[in-house]
Amino acid sequence: MSQKTVITCALTGSFDTTAKNPAVPVSPEAIARSALEAAEAGAAVVHIHVRHPDTAAPSMEFDHYREVVERIRARNADVILNLTTGPGGRFVPGAADPAAAGPGTTFVSPEVRTRHVSALKPELCTLDVATMNFGEHLFLNTPAHLRAMAETIRTAGVRPEIEVFDLGHIALARHLIAEGHLAAPPLFQICLGIPWGAPADPETLVQMRARLPADAVWSAFGIGRAEFPMVALAASMGGNVRVGLEDNLYLARGKLAPNNAALVEKAVTLLSLLDCAPATPDEARAIFHLPARD
Repeated sequence: MSQKTVITCALTGSFDTTAKNPAVPVSPEAIARSALEAAEAGAAVVHIHVRHPDTAAPSMEFDHYREVVERIRARNADVILNLTTGPGGRFVPGAADPAAAGPGTTFVSPEVRTRHVSALKPELCTLDVATMNFGEHLFLNTPAHLRAMAETIRTAGVRPEIEVFDLGHIALARHLIAEGHLAAPPLFQICLGIPWGAPADPETLVQMRARLPADAVWSAFGIGRAEFPMVALAASMGGNVRVGLEDNLYLARGKLAPNNAALVEKAVTLLSLLDCAPATPDEARAIFHLPARD
């Protein structure tokens, strides 16, 4: 029998990728349409950031999240929604006073970072157990903030997908689990290739997988050219996978991806060569320990 593998599609992200590939969806309508296309192509989960429709800049506006969620749910009540809580963690030290926030800082309270989760109640949301240099800025998620966000997520009845970018992040996540702030069995997303986190190579994925709790359910992804090698490796190791224009803009070398669905279709083809079949949303709910749909 084929192994069932959950495919998550990360639709748009927060970086300046729209200038590099015009297929990256920007408006709530375009993001929702891309989610529906990805689901039709075989994604059981869609991971959602939002952007300002007029500028394509990353957004934290509740109305943008609400419109995306309502548009998807109106057309497809089955696909699993995974809302990000990453925005609001960026800190750029000021040039004159490094202790003061400089241009580009979005750092806000845990309550602001999770308010859309509390209101919209998706089945999943991310929780970035990571403080690190993220490219040229700082990505700040202190243990106290993570505890507060985890409690808000728990109160909303949402399951956190624990995103980890290096080995120390797994150690912190295990500590939060031991404290009771994150429930077992945990759901992990191993994020590879982000500057300056863990590299996207086989040795790193094997090591990070080995550090997860024994009962963990996990997925992994690599960015850029590592996207599909990591699909093959994660699935071969019994994990689940993620693709999408948030992580990679190309369908093949020198060929921009025309949409998220094309990246999902390529993942489905690759998985089939490994005797893996994409999980349906209901199968993904069972794999991820989510409540069954009524």
